[in-house]
Amino acid sequence: MSGDTVMVFIGLTVVVVGGAGVLTGQALARNWRPAWQVVFACFGLGFVDRFLSYALFDQRLLDPLRFVIDTLVIMAMALIAYRISRVTGMVKQYPWEYERSGPFAYREKS
Repeated sequence: MSGDTVMVFIGLTVVVVGGAGVLTGQALARNWRPAWQVVFACFGLGFVDRFLSYALFDQRLLDPLRFVIDTLVIMAMALIAYRISRVTGMVKQYPWEYERSGPFAYREKS
């Protein structure tokens, strides 16, 4: 990986498209959608990331390894945001029943 490729990965994949993945995860969690929908949405974001890398930075469009790596990074960011938002929603919507036990978990109040 050259220096240009690393900067494109950080700037485009992590910041721009990863940010869109975070927003996607939050939106799906707030609307009480299942987590598998986050995974499918992230495949679409992975295609967008690959196309923008090709169109803007002259990288290979059909590079399966980079597609998989980029999509997994985007998916991880989106699923983390999904879980944090889901826990926040459960604790806010049912404060008499649940309390937060960490950023990714909640428990029943005793």
